Amino acid sequence: MGNVVGTNTKGSVNVELNIVPFIDLMSCLTAFLLVAAVWVSIAQVNASAGKNRDTVDGDNPDPKLSVLVEADGIWVGVSRVNEFTHLPNTAAGYDWPGLEAALKNQKASAYFEKATDVELAADSSREHPVKYQELVGAMDVAIKVGFADVGIMAPSQLSAQPHI
Repeated sequence: MGNVVGTNTKGSVNVELNIVPFIDLMSCLTAFLLVAAVWVSIAQVNASAGKNRDTVDGDNPDPKLSVLVEADGIWVGVSRVNEFTHLPNTAAGYDWPGLEAALKNQKASAYFEKATDVELAADSSREHPVKYQELVGAMDVAIKVGFADVGIMAPSQLSAQPHI
């Protein structure tokens, strides 16, 4: 046996650790992990990846519908026919009913009646910022109209580019 420091008597120097606070901490962390994992899977935004601009136009003869959100308005364009609709901002902000009408009009056309995909981009800069909430608003309108596969990409990757 060892001697207790400072005394001449022999005694035990074994120290018992109290692990109850450690167990409490681990159970709190486990609960937090489970809640955070569920929240992350619920809060995800389903968006398909952008397409590759290196493909040849002959590979995909179908026209694509593109939506470009800018600080001063929204552009809706159709590739291969270079048809564009500009929806300028109203006094209240973006023209969401106008975007819905434009997308419904395109959805009713023969090109997009069975299509479920749309390309979406935001042209945001330091001088003319576009808030993330506006991009989500455009996604919501597209999904409401019937375009369930919303592809978010850079403005330079859109199939129909109004003036980039």
